[in-house]
Amino acid sequence: MPEVSRFYGIIIRFYHRDHPPTHFHAIYAEHEALIEIETGKLNQGYLPKKALELVNEWRLLHISELRVDWNRAEQELPLLPIPPLD
Repeated sequence: MPEVSRFYGIIIRFYHRDHPPTHFHAIYAEHEALIEIETGKLNQGYLPKKALELVNEWRLLHISELRVDWNRAEQELPLLPIPPLD
């Protein structure tokens, strides 16, 4: 599962040819969640409240890059790195 970003102990990844809706995987410690790109909705899994807030802050800053990487993952192309949250 290709990693596209990492910040504050949170890892952001995509699976190639993953299922809709458009989403990414956020991993923090032993927790993993599927976050919808367009809405920020936690689609599946769990993240602690603060980690989820940081992920959604980052998502809003990089929504266009997330869309690009989703499309690249669908085509099984290499994913582009996305800057971390500062």
